[in-house]
Amino acid sequence: MFPPTLIRSCLPVINPMLKRRPHCPFRQTSTLHSHQHQTKTSNTLQKTRWMNLRTIITRWVPLGSVMYVGWCYIRASINYEVSKVEIRFYEMFPFRITSRLWGHIAACELPTSVRNFVYGTYVRMFNVNLSDAAVSDLRYYKSLSAFFTRALRDGARYISPAPCVSPCDGVVLNCGPADTDKIEQVKGVTYSLEEFLGDNKWSPKKADNYYESLLTDKRNILHQCIIYLAPGDYHRFHSPCDWTATFRRHFAGKLLSVNPWMAKLIPGLFTMNERAVYIGKWKHGFFSMTAVGATNVGSIEIYRDPELQTNTKGKRNRIDERELGTVDLKKGELFGQFNMGSTIILLFEAPQEFKFEFAAGDRVLVGEALTATAKEHAR
Repeated sequence: MFPPTLIRSCLPVINPMLKRRPHCPFRQTSTLHSHQHQTKTSNTLQKTRWMNLRTIITRWVPLGSVMYVGWCYIRASINYEVSKVEIRFYEMFPFRITSRLWGHIAACELPTSVRNFVYGTYVRMFNVNLSDAAVSDLRYYKSLSAFFTRALRDGARYISPAPCVSPCDGVVLNCGPADTDKIEQVKGVTYSLEEFLGDNKWSPKKADNYYESLLTDKRNILHQCIIYLAPGDYHRFHSPCDWTATFRRHFAGKLLSVNPWMAKLIPGLFTMNERAVYIGKWKHGFFSMTAVGATNVGSIEIYRDPELQTNTKGKRNRIDERELGTVDLKKGELFGQFNMGSTIILLFEAPQEFKFEFAAGDRVLVGEALTATAKEHAR
């Protein structure tokens, strides 16, 4: 029916189709083993993906930081008393290293094309008032550091005729009489006067206790004013009165955050942080002005004291002292500057009837009168 030649010509095509495959019996155990192996491999890959160093840095550390800050806000709102273990854990963070790193980044010159965007974003985030700046053109500032420490235009601040005025722009954390060795940094949270100022080496006067050794007139008492500078504030600070600085003490310390809510949680926060204490006299006796460093504020510059070097490498507990001789400072005179925000603390001797014009939580500007009583104007 079919010629042999035609059949032979089709064999190359038919033979593979007819060729029998070896028998492969179905084995359920083999499939289960393969599935288990794939699951185990997938779990191993997933575990590796979530536990490697890159993931820890980019996911877990930021997440943990956000959760910790949120928890701090909650504790501050319910008057939670922080434990010593938590404080110790918080102190372990390398804030000095990150602050030095931030200082290097902030000092880098930015291309003119991106300055409006970078500084404009910062202005919107922290509600910066550029109308007070000497130069409002954002392209003028070469670096973030130059923008942070911008100067005020002439006439932007009125210097009150009161004997003592606000040294900086900011929010008052606390103000009032300080008539004991324990002083309130915020309501209900204190710090030690002696730990904050250090040994009394500037006065030859001897007294039974540290507090009395500071006073030149026993009828007077100490008063304090703590002003917090937020990141959006004017970062330079001025002399609050006519006084003479004779002694400087620099505590290397730590660089913990000095946000108001953090000050509510950590007793003695200002005695832990790096600070430059300037001590002298004004018309009522003892006067001190202290610039307190904070996270990302490792650089404190004092114009009349170029030898001061802050946030340097070395032991945190070192103390540097210097006799200044007699440095006369006039009310409203530029004193120094911070990079980013921080805190200024005034501790001074005055009559008991000295009353502050403002209260904790009020916002103040450079040159505003600390007191406006008739008695103070008459003195």
